[in-house]
Amino acid sequence: MGTPPQTPHIGLTPIPPGQVTLTDRRTQRSWTVDLAPFHLGTLPVTQAQYAQVTGDRPSTAQGDGRLPVETVSWRDAVLFCNSLSQQEELTPAYGFDAQGEPVLRDPSADGYRLPTEAEWEYACRAGTSGPRYGPLDDIAWHRGNSGERPHEPGGRLPNPWGLHDMLGNVWEWCWDLYDPEVYGTYRVLRGGGWFDEHWSCRTSVRRRSHPTFRVDDVGFRVARSATS
Repeated sequence: MGTPPQTPHIGLTPIPPGQVTLTDRRTQRSWTVDLAPFHLGTLPVTQAQYAQVTGDRPSTAQGDGRLPVETVSWRDAVLFCNSLSQQEELTPAYGFDAQGEPVLRDPSADGYRLPTEAEWEYACRAGTSGPRYGPLDDIAWHRGNSGERPHEPGGRLPNPWGLHDMLGNVWEWCWDLYDPEVYGTYRVLRGGGWFDEHWSCRTSVRRRSHPTFRVDDVGFRVARSATS
């Protein structure tokens, strides 16, 4: 029998309650969301952490495990959250419907989950109001400074709440549907990545992808409800 995977340590940062207004440039729509307190991963999930939980190493970029995991689908990220919750004997946040699709079973569950899009932008802004929480080269790996490859998380300056790599390095999956009337099951991506020009690395930029697609500049970070 193989050795069971070890549970990795994933640092979480407490995020206070508040309110955020999101905008979509494509539809010229904006909407405001009230948020309860929650916890968000201080860094995106790394290749080593992903391998410890799942036993898989899907990433295109090869390193010593400290690089952010990428080439993972939205569904992969959801399954990671449930697996990590089970390993830590927490209540998984997600269940599955009759078609086998993930559904949010219990918003107050103490297990790991993906952040909502509103939680992600609120945490990224960290009380700031501009397009970024600092000078781009200081806070993010993007096309202009990355050498067209991902980098170890934490190498750039954090935002005012101590979160690293919210912009640049890898795009991050959020729980939300992007626009179900137009794009069906496509899910939201946020943050910009190592191959993106500066205009994509802004707090308000929205991208979308199919929940089963795996792309080499897309990763994720985890969240937990504050009741945990």
